Amino acid sequence: AIRMLTGVKHKLYGLVFGIAFSTLLITQQLTIFVNLIERGASGTFNVGEAEVWVMDPVSRTTEVNFPMPSTALDKVRGVPGVEWAVPHLRAAASVRTKEGDLEGVAVIGVDDATLIGLPKNMVAGSIDVLSQPDSVIIDDVGTINMFGAGVDPIGERLELNDQRAVVRGIADAIPSFTSQVTLYTKYSQALNYVPGTRNRMSFVLAGVVDGQTAAEVAERIEAQTGLKAETRDEFAQAGVDFIIQNTGIPTNFGITVILGFVVGVAIVGLTFSLFIRDNIKQFGALKAIGVTNGRILRMVSVQAGLVGFIGYGLGVLGTVTFLWGFSGNPFFKGFYIPWQIPLISLVAVVIILAITGTLALRSVFKTEPASVFR
Repeated sequence: AIRMLTGVKHKLYGLVFGIAFSTLLITQQLTIFVNLIERGASGTFNVGEAEVWVMDPVSRTTEVNFPMPSTALDKVRGVPGVEWAVPHLRAAASVRTKEGDLEGVAVIGVDDATLIGLPKNMVAGSIDVLSQPDSVIIDDVGTINMFGAGVDPIGERLELNDQRAVVRGIADAIPSFTSQVTLYTKYSQALNYVPGTRNRMSFVLAGVVDGQTAAEVAERIEAQTGLKAETRDEFAQAGVDFIIQNTGIPTNFGITVILGFVVGVAIVGLTFSLFIRDNIKQFGALKAIGVTNGRILRMVSVQAGLVGFIGYGLGVLGTVTFLWGFSGNPFFKGFYIPWQIPLISLVAVVIILAITGTLALRSVFKTEPASVFR
């Protein structure tokens, strides 16, 4: 079976190419899709200390929120099971750079005393720089978007709501879904940078005392305060669900994945059928000497398995190479391949080979052994 498969090189290459292309397209598109929608939860993931997020009942994600009165903070602190609670502000603003350009940014105000709300890691500087007047910390992807690659933004002066802001640190943060520039500063300073309504506080971040679960405390907060409280995982999932429900990303990527599957069936099916047709005399001779259809089925399965193994490996390797090649691009920061995606691609390859192999074998099973002597 393998000698028959490798006897015609161009058809072997065509089969391998069809499987490799389908695997690459399916794996790559699913990888980009999963990583993109996970960025809907980046605001939650960047605040690792908060076990419970408390918000107005109409708020949906870190980006889609409705401000609460400052009294909500005291209400949350008075709930049994809450170890600590701090205010958190997230708002959109426009920044004027020293060149006079206007840039849309997200301003995040973290607790003045504990600085809870900042990303865990820093690329440059330390979180202590926020103790200096008019200080802000910019995210690393935002640095490239605002100032360009290779530019050190430390010391750069910005204008926010007619007030000065000085960049004194760079945070290693997970980019948002829109990759918008993010500026971190103290909560009290953020109130001056972002003009707003009477209610300014976006969220209350809370910790849980030992012996209590975040789900139990969140339920207690909702019962006693009337506010919405979600655990970190629940709020992160809400951010992902919001993107899935309110954008066309799932549809667009789904169409691409389906096209990859259809193209694979078309290329492999056509090439496999031609391969079987070119070797129909050999199959007829095998049947003439007593080889059963079951044995021929196993022969073709070996051929399909070898083609699938090589093509699948090349397709996955191509996806890894693609991500590695673009790892320096801010858009692809933190992209990874979830282990479920190669399994999905493997199932797709098996289905493609099963469909095409079944169609190609029909002509073999119908071949009469005597036809080889005509």
